[in-house]
Amino acid sequence: MTNYVSKYGLRVASVLFDFIEREALPDTGISHDEFWGGFSALANELAVKNRDLIVERDLLQSLIDDWHRAHRGDAFNKDEYEKFLRKIGYLLPEGGNFSIQTTGTDPEISQLSGPQLVVPLTNARFALNAVNARWGSLYDALYGTDAISQDGDLAPGDAYNSRRGEEVIAFVRDFLDRAVPLASGSYREATGFAVADGALFIALMDGSRGVLAAPEQFVGYDGDPSAPSSVLLAHNRLHIEVVFDRTSPIGKGDRAGICDVKIEAALTTIMDCEDAVAAVDADDKTAVYRNWLGLMKGTLTAALEKNGRQITRTMQKDREFIAPDGQKLVMPGRSLLLVRNVGHLMTSDAVLLDDGSEIPEGILDCVVTSLIALHDLNGDAEFSNSRAGSIYIVKPKMHGPAEVAFANYLFERTEDLLGLVRNTIKLGLMDEERRTSVNLKECIRAAKSRIVFINTGFLDRTGDEIHTSMHAGPMLRKEQMKSAEWFKAYEDRNVAIGLACGFEARAQIGKGMWAMPDRMADMLKAKIAHPQAGANTAWVPSPTAATLHALHYHQVDVVERQKALKSVPPASVTALLALPVVGDPVWSEDEIRQELENNIQGILGYVVRWIDQGVGCSKVPDIRNIGLMEDRATLRISSQHIANWLLHGVTTKAEVLAAFSRVAHIVDQQNAGDRDYQPMAPGLDGIAFRIACELVFDGYEQPNGYTDLLLHRARRERKQANSTHGRQGTLAFS
Repeated sequence: MTNYVSKYGLRVASVLFDFIEREALPDTGISHDEFWGGFSALANELAVKNRDLIVERDLLQSLIDDWHRAHRGDAFNKDEYEKFLRKIGYLLPEGGNFSIQTTGTDPEISQLSGPQLVVPLTNARFALNAVNARWGSLYDALYGTDAISQDGDLAPGDAYNSRRGEEVIAFVRDFLDRAVPLASGSYREATGFAVADGALFIALMDGSRGVLAAPEQFVGYDGDPSAPSSVLLAHNRLHIEVVFDRTSPIGKGDRAGICDVKIEAALTTIMDCEDAVAAVDADDKTAVYRNWLGLMKGTLTAALEKNGRQITRTMQKDREFIAPDGQKLVMPGRSLLLVRNVGHLMTSDAVLLDDGSEIPEGILDCVVTSLIALHDLNGDAEFSNSRAGSIYIVKPKMHGPAEVAFANYLFERTEDLLGLVRNTIKLGLMDEERRTSVNLKECIRAAKSRIVFINTGFLDRTGDEIHTSMHAGPMLRKEQMKSAEWFKAYEDRNVAIGLACGFEARAQIGKGMWAMPDRMADMLKAKIAHPQAGANTAWVPSPTAATLHALHYHQVDVVERQKALKSVPPASVTALLALPVVGDPVWSEDEIRQELENNIQGILGYVVRWIDQGVGCSKVPDIRNIGLMEDRATLRISSQHIANWLLHGVTTKAEVLAAFSRVAHIVDQQNAGDRDYQPMAPGLDGIAFRIACELVFDGYEQPNGYTDLLLHRARRERKQANSTHGRQGTLAFS
């Protein structure tokens, strides 16, 4: 049972109340009565509007379902469909041109282009890894992944492979030649570096002294200028550090004494309170907020074992160099942090309102994460996050301009509560729901003075595409969605509308996650498409991936790319509304089975960890044993896809259940080495297996196809069972 404390009409779970009273509020300059009184008024007022918006979602969905049912068997008429969507207020009139007015942003948001990490805020070690991923070792990222071939004599092996090391060094020298070229010669020929009279000189094998083709690319160094310990170079507004140590294992074998090359990598990181976490009650929410407080105060630590010894990970300090003019140069040592709050749908029993109902979780997140961020803004933290004095909140899963306007109002009320200047809290808008995509310009307009971010995301966006048009017909196979007409229009429109609304040099235009953390060679080939598309950031699954993806921003100058794309008109709304359905499916039994098993593999592999272990983001092996990053967005698309095929008779409930049974045995085998894993087979009667099936068979009944309601209910049951019967307790269902 949850214990509550009554405060100004709110009933606050005691664990959360104590955290706010004793840890979050002190040193903010806000009194306890000011906070709780203001919070109560804000929450009780805004919860009503929040509920109304959810009702509107359901109403629009029912009208769309009815339209598709009424036109079943008819040839699809795009004009009639678009007219219908306008009539019901799903597709809204588009206003005149405008430019966003956002000010007071950090350069990582407005000026720089580079990778973005998304990390579960429940895991302190992951959070610290991401914070410290601002600088990454290019040598380590190449040597430790398949970015360099792992075949034959290039295989990494247990000991250092000098042949592989040579390939890494050659790769990096070529990178330097392209990004910061010499006026003549190559970094392959370098034998030493020196600084004199504010300039960088490179000794070459032929005895000559090389210089940079663009001397202004030399921006700093460390150590003795005649033999520096590192030099700092700049390209496309990003920094490259060449590190020297002739006594190190790598440096002593290098003609120039280079032991590493570090590059600016994860410029920004989204600390996630949403899809990547399993936070279902007051205890979980408090743990999330406590980690955010540690990040904002610079005190977060994580103990771990590395190379057989215990270490404590902390946040990296800023980095100091000597500028060419001899002045001290300070470079940020950490990734700029944004925090992703929960969307409008979910509620939390961590706080109960005047009428006894649960608080909308997004309202709770906004107030508490903003309160905590005051420790950064007030300057009492050990490290600074936002040097511009802003709080960055990414808001997911919003449907249309009215919901964005509501988030904007929530931010205004929170600023008033916390005594902040208007638009201190910046908004990141995730373009991941269909009603937002078709009204994107008006969504941006609704937050034009605080918006700092739009992005695209294949998974949630496709999940909503399927759910919205569930009754239109059987959907394409999941992988075919990426070549569908609507998807190309979606990706192109996002950039075009962002640029038309003045995002250039003001805000981020982002692209989605690379979901295969072990496939870095493939990522290097594919993900350059994101900066080429005009996106100045894109999501990556790890610090290593961030280091490698950063190379793409040296290959493509996004500033110049955006200038070239500004004249390209957005794809049409008609193309965006094209339905990804198959009129007469001709898939073979094997193709249907493969699609089912692929979807179910991701569902089971993710759900069993979410429910049994409280892991909100996992690297889950797929049916081919390729590790894929899975979160609730991947779960949504997979469950909705099978639900659609069931609805239209592509498959049957018996076939799906048989596939669940087959795949459960495979997932059990894949997790055999995990001592915390609870097998599903042979009984197939545990709560995780049951809920995985419900996500499919009851998928259409879930609001907008979201998985959150079922997952949260099941995780609470599991936690209750564990507390009653011990950690290994199980639940059986008939």
